[in-house]
Amino acid sequence: MSTAPAFDAVLRHDRRITMGALGFAIVLAWSYLLVMPMPENGMAGMAMMEPMAMPWSWDYAVLIVAMWALMMAAMMLPGAAPTILLVATLARRQEAQGQAPMRAGVFALGYLAVWMCFSLAAAALQWVLDQMAMLTAGMAVASAVIAGFIVAAAGVYQWTPLKRACLTHCRSPIDAITHYWRPGAFGAFSAGARHGLYCLGCCAVLMALLFAGGIMNLAWIAGITVLVLAEKVAPGGQILSRVIGAALAVWGGVAIGVALSA
Repeated sequence: MSTAPAFDAVLRHDRRITMGALGFAIVLAWSYLLVMPMPENGMAGMAMMEPMAMPWSWDYAVLIVAMWALMMAAMMLPGAAPTILLVATLARRQEAQGQAPMRAGVFALGYLAVWMCFSLAAAALQWVLDQMAMLTAGMAVASAVIAGFIVAAAGVYQWTPLKRACLTHCRSPIDAITHYWRPGAFGAFSAGARHGLYCLGCCAVLMALLFAGGIMNLAWIAGITVLVLAEKVAPGGQILSRVIGAALAVWGGVAIGVALSA
Protein backbone atom coordinates (compact mmCIF):
# COMPACT_ATOMS: atom_id res chain seq x y z
CA MET A 1 0.00 0.00 0.00
CA SER A 2 2.89 2.38 0.67
CA THR A 3 4.69 1.66 -2.59
CA ALA A 4 2.87 4.23 -4.74
CA PRO A 5 3.25 7.19 -2.30
CA ALA A 6 6.91 6.30 -1.81
CA PHE A 7 7.48 6.19 -5.57
CA ASP A 8 5.70 9.54 -6.01
CA ALA A 9 7.99 11.02 -3.36
CA VAL A 10 11.01 9.71 -5.26
CA LEU A 11 9.69 11.25 -8.48
CA ARG A 12 9.22 14.61 -6.76
CA HIS A 13 12.77 14.38 -5.44
CA ASP A 14 14.09 13.62 -8.93
CA ARG A 15 12.17 16.56 -10.39
CA ARG A 16 13.54 18.95 -7.75
CA ILE A 17 17.11 17.91 -8.51
CA THR A 18 16.55 18.09 -12.27
CA MET A 19 14.79 21.46 -12.08
CA GLY A 20 17.52 22.85 -9.84
CA ALA A 21 20.32 21.80 -12.18
CA LEU A 22 18.40 22.96 -15.26
CA GLY A 23 17.54 26.29 -13.66
CA PHE A 24 21.17 26.83 -12.69
CA ALA A 25 22.31 26.16 -16.27
CA ILE A 26 19.72 28.56 -17.71
CA VAL A 27 20.59 31.31 -15.22
CA LEU A 28 24.31 30.84 -15.89
CA ALA A 29 23.84 31.11 -19.66
CA TRP A 30 21.60 34.18 -19.40
CA SER A 31 23.99 35.80 -16.92
CA TYR A 32 26.69 35.62 -19.58
CA LEU A 33 24.39 37.19 -22.16
CA LEU A 34 23.49 40.00 -19.76
CA VAL A 35 27.08 40.96 -19.01
CA MET A 36 28.53 40.69 -22.52
CA PRO A 37 28.78 44.00 -24.44
CA MET A 38 25.59 44.83 -26.37
CA PRO A 39 24.95 47.26 -29.22
CA GLU A 40 22.41 49.95 -28.42
CA ASN A 41 20.49 49.98 -31.71
CA GLY A 42 18.16 47.46 -33.33
CA MET A 43 18.17 46.28 -36.94
CA ALA A 44 17.33 49.64 -38.45
CA GLY A 45 20.13 51.37 -36.59
CA MET A 46 22.64 48.65 -37.32
CA ALA A 47 21.87 48.69 -41.03
CA MET A 48 23.15 52.26 -41.10
CA MET A 49 26.49 51.38 -39.51
CA GLU A 50 29.48 50.91 -41.77
CA PRO A 51 30.47 47.27 -42.28
CA MET A 52 33.86 46.36 -40.93
CA ALA A 53 35.94 43.19 -41.16
CA MET A 54 37.32 41.94 -37.85
CA PRO A 55 40.66 40.15 -37.75
CA TRP A 56 40.03 36.62 -36.52
CA SER A 57 42.61 34.90 -34.33
CA TRP A 58 42.17 31.42 -32.87
CA ASP A 59 41.37 32.97 -29.50
CA TYR A 60 38.71 35.18 -31.07
CA ALA A 61 37.24 32.21 -32.97
CA VAL A 62 36.97 30.18 -29.75
CA LEU A 63 35.29 33.16 -28.06
CA ILE A 64 32.74 33.47 -30.88
CA VAL A 65 31.93 29.74 -30.82
CA ALA A 66 31.54 29.89 -27.02
CA MET A 67 29.29 32.92 -27.38
CA TRP A 68 27.04 31.08 -29.85
CA ALA A 69 26.98 27.93 -27.70
CA LEU A 70 25.98 29.81 -24.55
CA MET A 71 23.46 31.81 -26.51
CA MET A 72 21.84 28.62 -27.84
CA ALA A 73 21.78 27.12 -24.33
CA ALA A 74 20.11 30.26 -22.95
CA MET A 75 17.56 30.38 -25.76
CA MET A 76 16.72 26.67 -26.15
CA LEU A 77 16.87 25.17 -22.65
CA PRO A 78 13.73 26.96 -21.37
CA GLY A 79 11.67 25.38 -24.16
CA ALA A 80 13.30 21.98 -23.62
CA ALA A 81 12.80 22.03 -19.84
CA PRO A 82 9.41 20.22 -19.81
CA THR A 83 10.87 17.42 -21.96
CA ILE A 84 13.95 17.07 -19.75
CA LEU A 85 11.72 16.78 -16.66
CA LEU A 86 9.66 14.19 -18.49
CA VAL A 87 12.82 12.22 -19.23
CA ALA A 88 13.68 12.16 -15.52
CA THR A 89 10.30 10.51 -14.84
CA LEU A 90 10.75 8.05 -17.73
CA ALA A 91 14.24 7.09 -16.53
CA ARG A 92 13.00 6.50 -13.00
CA ARG A 93 10.19 4.26 -14.23
CA GLN A 94 12.30 2.23 -16.69
CA GLU A 95 15.69 1.96 -14.98
CA ALA A 96 16.28 0.21 -11.69
CA GLN A 97 19.53 1.87 -10.69
CA GLY A 98 17.81 5.07 -9.58
CA GLN A 99 19.87 7.55 -11.59
CA ALA A 100 16.99 9.53 -13.08
CA PRO A 101 18.46 13.05 -12.57
CA MET A 102 21.76 11.89 -14.07
CA ARG A 103 19.95 10.36 -17.07
CA ALA A 104 18.04 13.62 -17.53
CA GLY A 105 21.34 15.50 -17.43
CA VAL A 106 22.87 13.21 -20.05
CA PHE A 107 19.74 13.66 -22.19
CA ALA A 108 20.24 17.45 -21.90
CA LEU A 109 23.89 17.05 -22.95
CA GLY A 110 22.81 15.13 -26.04
CA TYR A 111 20.30 17.87 -26.80
CA LEU A 112 22.91 20.61 -26.36
CA ALA A 113 25.44 18.67 -28.47
CA VAL A 114 23.20 19.24 -31.49
CA TRP A 115 23.05 22.96 -30.77
CA MET A 116 26.82 23.00 -30.26
CA CYS A 117 27.17 21.72 -33.83
CA PHE A 118 24.79 24.48 -34.91
CA SER A 119 26.95 26.99 -33.00
CA LEU A 120 30.04 25.86 -34.92
CA ALA A 121 28.18 26.29 -38.22
CA ALA A 122 26.84 29.71 -37.18
CA ALA A 123 30.31 30.88 -36.12
CA ALA A 124 31.71 29.68 -39.46
CA LEU A 125 29.02 31.62 -41.32
CA GLN A 126 29.79 34.67 -39.21
CA TRP A 127 33.47 34.36 -40.16
CA VAL A 128 32.60 34.15 -43.88
CA LEU A 129 30.36 37.21 -43.69
CA ASP A 130 32.98 39.05 -41.66
CA GLN A 131 35.72 38.36 -44.18
CA MET A 132 33.41 39.62 -46.93
CA ALA A 133 32.89 42.83 -44.90
CA MET A 134 29.16 42.16 -44.77
CA LEU A 135 28.73 42.58 -41.01
CA THR A 136 28.44 45.77 -39.01
CA ALA A 137 30.17 46.38 -35.70
CA GLY A 138 26.96 45.16 -34.06
CA MET A 139 27.35 41.81 -35.88
CA ALA A 140 24.30 42.32 -38.12
CA VAL A 141 24.29 42.04 -41.91
CA ALA A 142 25.08 45.45 -43.35
CA SER A 143 22.59 45.18 -46.23
CA ALA A 144 19.02 46.13 -45.33
CA VAL A 145 17.82 44.08 -48.31
CA ILE A 146 19.56 40.93 -47.06
CA ALA A 147 18.30 41.57 -43.51
CA GLY A 148 14.76 41.88 -44.85
CA PHE A 149 15.18 38.69 -46.87
CA ILE A 150 16.32 36.79 -43.75
CA VAL A 151 13.25 37.98 -41.83
CA ALA A 152 10.91 37.13 -44.70
CA ALA A 153 12.50 33.69 -45.22
CA ALA A 154 12.12 32.90 -41.52
CA GLY A 155 8.45 33.83 -41.81
CA VAL A 156 7.86 31.63 -44.85
CA TYR A 157 9.59 28.69 -43.17
CA GLN A 158 7.04 28.83 -40.34
CA TRP A 159 4.44 27.60 -42.88
CA THR A 160 6.40 24.65 -44.25
CA PRO A 161 5.57 20.96 -43.57
CA LEU A 162 9.04 20.42 -42.07
CA LYS A 163 8.46 23.17 -39.52
CA ARG A 164 5.04 21.76 -38.68
CA ALA A 165 6.39 18.22 -38.22
CA CYS A 166 9.30 19.34 -36.05
CA LEU A 167 7.12 21.61 -33.93
CA THR A 168 4.61 18.79 -33.44
CA HIS A 169 7.39 16.62 -32.04
CA CYS A 170 8.74 19.41 -29.82
CA ARG A 171 5.27 20.08 -28.38
CA SER A 172 4.58 16.41 -27.67
CA PRO A 173 7.80 14.36 -27.70
CA ILE A 174 6.87 11.67 -25.19
CA ASP A 175 5.78 9.02 -27.74
CA ALA A 176 8.96 9.36 -29.79
CA ILE A 177 11.22 9.45 -26.73
CA THR A 178 9.52 6.40 -25.22
CA HIS A 179 9.87 4.53 -28.52
CA TYR A 180 13.57 5.31 -28.96
CA TRP A 181 14.59 5.23 -25.30
CA ARG A 182 17.38 2.80 -24.45
CA PRO A 183 18.75 2.08 -20.95
CA GLY A 184 22.04 3.59 -19.87
CA ALA A 185 23.88 6.83 -20.46
CA PHE A 186 24.32 6.28 -24.20
CA GLY A 187 20.58 5.68 -24.58
CA ALA A 188 19.83 8.96 -22.79
CA PHE A 189 22.42 10.88 -24.83
CA SER A 190 21.16 9.52 -28.17
CA ALA A 191 17.55 10.27 -27.21
CA GLY A 192 18.59 13.83 -26.32
CA ALA A 193 20.43 14.23 -29.62
CA ARG A 194 17.41 12.94 -31.54
CA HIS A 195 15.16 15.41 -29.74
CA GLY A 196 17.72 18.13 -30.43
CA LEU A 197 17.58 17.41 -34.16
CA TYR A 198 13.82 17.94 -34.15
CA CYS A 199 14.28 21.21 -32.27
CA LEU A 200 16.97 22.22 -34.74
CA GLY A 201 14.51 21.68 -37.59
CA CYS A 202 11.95 23.67 -35.66
CA CYS A 203 14.05 26.66 -34.61
CA ALA A 204 17.27 26.97 -36.64
CA VAL A 205 15.75 29.35 -39.19
CA LEU A 206 14.43 31.54 -36.37
CA MET A 207 17.99 31.70 -35.04
CA ALA A 208 19.06 33.13 -38.40
CA LEU A 209 17.12 36.25 -37.39
CA LEU A 210 20.11 37.08 -35.17
CA PHE A 211 22.06 37.93 -38.32
CA ALA A 212 19.34 40.44 -39.21
CA GLY A 213 18.99 42.10 -35.82
CA GLY A 214 22.52 41.71 -34.47
CA ILE A 215 24.10 38.62 -33.00
CA MET A 216 24.81 40.41 -29.73
CA ASN A 217 21.55 42.37 -29.60
CA LEU A 218 19.96 41.34 -26.30
CA ALA A 219 16.49 42.55 -27.33
CA TRP A 220 16.51 40.27 -30.36
CA ILE A 221 17.89 37.34 -28.34
CA ALA A 222 15.15 37.74 -25.74
CA GLY A 223 12.46 38.22 -28.39
CA ILE A 224 13.41 35.07 -30.31
CA THR A 225 13.59 33.13 -27.03
CA VAL A 226 10.03 34.17 -26.18
CA LEU A 227 8.83 33.18 -29.67
CA VAL A 228 10.48 29.76 -29.43
CA LEU A 229 9.12 29.15 -25.94
CA ALA A 230 5.61 30.30 -26.84
CA GLU A 231 5.19 28.12 -29.90
CA LYS A 232 6.47 25.08 -27.99
CA VAL A 233 4.49 25.33 -24.75
CA ALA A 234 1.62 27.79 -25.25
CA PRO A 235 -1.87 26.51 -26.10
CA GLY A 236 -2.44 26.63 -29.87
CA GLY A 237 1.29 26.71 -30.57
CA GLN A 238 0.89 25.51 -34.17
CA ILE A 239 -1.49 28.39 -34.94
CA LEU A 240 0.76 30.83 -33.09
CA SER A 241 3.72 29.62 -35.17
CA ARG A 242 1.90 30.47 -38.38
CA VAL A 243 0.78 33.86 -37.09
CA ILE A 244 4.41 34.60 -36.23
CA GLY A 245 5.41 33.42 -39.69
CA ALA A 246 2.90 35.69 -41.42
CA ALA A 247 4.04 38.68 -39.37
CA LEU A 248 7.71 38.00 -40.13
CA ALA A 249 7.02 37.52 -43.85
CA VAL A 250 5.16 40.84 -44.04
CA TRP A 251 7.80 42.63 -41.98
CA GLY A 252 10.61 41.28 -44.15
CA GLY A 253 8.77 42.13 -47.35
CA VAL A 254 8.15 45.70 -46.23
CA ALA A 255 11.79 46.05 -45.14
CA ILE A 256 12.97 44.88 -48.58
CA GLY A 257 10.60 47.26 -50.34
CA VAL A 258 11.72 50.22 -48.24
CA ALA A 259 15.41 49.38 -48.77
CA LEU A 260 15.03 49.04 -52.53
CA SER A 261 13.10 52.29 -52.85
CA ALA A 262 15.57 54.28 -50.76
